[in-house]
Amino acid sequence: MPRKQRFCLDTTALTDTSVRDALGVKTITESTDKILDLIAEARMKLDISCHIPYPSVYNELIGFLERENCPKDVLVKVDTWLVKKTPNRYEIKIPSEIFYEYIKDLRERINKGMRIGENTMYETALQTYGLSQSKELNREEVINQVLSKTINTFRNKYRSALRVGTLDSAPDLDVLLLAKELDAAVVASDEGVEKWAQRLGLRFVKARDFPFMLEEYLSHIK
Repeated sequence: MPRKQRFCLDTTALTDTSVRDALGVKTITESTDKILDLIAEARMKLDISCHIPYPSVYNELIGFLERENCPKDVLVKVDTWLVKKTPNRYEIKIPSEIFYEYIKDLRERINKGMRIGENTMYETALQTYGLSQSKELNREEVINQVLSKTINTFRNKYRSALRVGTLDSAPDLDVLLLAKELDAAVVASDEGVEKWAQRLGLRFVKARDFPFMLEEYLSHIK
């Protein structure tokens, strides 16, 4: 019998597109159902436990499933096989260097986002001025043409600068805190969660690999 394994699941461990593709299913309900069956078997046969931060990540997952009109039996599996636990935020100790790195990273991202905003305003003004010289376009047409192009570009650049590769939500942080508290591996498909799991010295499993890892454990039962 291998050493007992604990896993702490982010929402993306069950809902991410890469997970659905790996399992050959189309909906979040289907991927959740398949993974929970594996988790149940691993729990009963190998005493492997899978935890989910409550209420943050749990509510996020349930929200995804309810929007798909998920059958009740799958929701029952969520409550049965995922151990819901609130991280003990007052007792978990995080090195001050980690906090320092996070603040430094956040400041750099804010400054980058501000530069993106400034450049976008400048580019928008230039495009508006250029189009305004045309006698074929009225004021509303000029504004619509410029905004339809620049707003989407700005959103993509801004999101990449401020959110990709960092912790940008309370559920993300709860996953890391609970994993640290339980000495569990983090299961996610999120660059920010992966990056800061490494910073905290936590084990990390990519969401798309997790079901196959459970299958590998189960294949060695004698």
